[in-house]
Amino acid sequence: MTATRSRALLPLLAAAALVAPETGRAQQQGTDVQGVGVLPVQGGVTMLVVDGGNVAVQVGADGVLLVDARTEATAARLMNAVRTLSDRPVQTIVNTHADPEHTGGNEAVVKMRGEGAAQEVRVVAHSNVLRRLQAAGSVSGFRLNAAITVPINSTYDEPRRDFYLNGESIVLYHEPAAHSDGDTVVHFRRSDVLAVGDLFVPDRYPVIDIESGGSIQGVVDALNHILQLTVPARFQEGGTYVIPGHGRLCDEADVVEVRNMATIVRDRVQALVDQGLSLEQVRAAAPTRDYDLEYGGGEGRAAGDRFVESIYRSLTGAN
Repeated sequence: MTATRSRALLPLLAAAALVAPETGRAQQQGTDVQGVGVLPVQGGVTMLVVDGGNVAVQVGADGVLLVDARTEATAARLMNAVRTLSDRPVQTIVNTHADPEHTGGNEAVVKMRGEGAAQEVRVVAHSNVLRRLQAAGSVSGFRLNAAITVPINSTYDEPRRDFYLNGESIVLYHEPAAHSDGDTVVHFRRSDVLAVGDLFVPDRYPVIDIESGGSIQGVVDALNHILQLTVPARFQEGGTYVIPGHGRLCDEADVVEVRNMATIVRDRVQALVDQGLSLEQVRAAAPTRDYDLEYGGGEGRAAGDRFVESIYRSLTGAN
């Protein structure tokens, strides 16, 4: 799928006037609640856009599930938007990784339920997320109720974890050594929606957090796994929707484009490393030159150079 196709889709997706070809069902128009964008996706899942970051919300009789909670500063606005979808309490928060802009709102959101809540909030993440937060000193114990004193209280170490909530199966997949060592893909199976955090962001180079255990091969593997889970509808439009950590709502074809770019640039950098070139020489070869306009986010070559450096460090183990 070409870059031209992706750019042509952007206004359609941004306007949230999407149509599922098999059913002819038009999705609702996106709305704004105190600066928070509210975009119904499909099934029981809605995408909230909060200060440039996305939160997936699933609602139903069991309560509210959030994928990521953004920051403490945005928690009140986030929950005001959630209340337009459901008046039931938050039941589960899933953190896709340890970045503060995705986990920083955990405590504030949980505390909004109050001390007297009969049911505790389950805050789920891969165990490496909790380890990273504890090592950084960013998990300051707080009293949710008599039993819970930390913002992440349910971790998993296995390749996948599943549970059932609000009438559908939800599967968490650990993507090892990708953006970081604790990334989780959340698959809402009945709704046919994936929330993938910062493993995938459209029209931007992937961010590889080397210090947090990320790697270029892990990123490519994660993107390939996302593509195994997605199924496009007619003409490669719609079908399984993908909610990225930042940016517009996407489908399989958008992920294909980023996967192809990341794979090609990885292979170019590997070929230069195999020739014995230094990081400076690899940068000078400009292995992202034909992608910088599309994925540089307005920074062009500078963004490409950062991506190349992270790939070089990942492939060589250089500090």
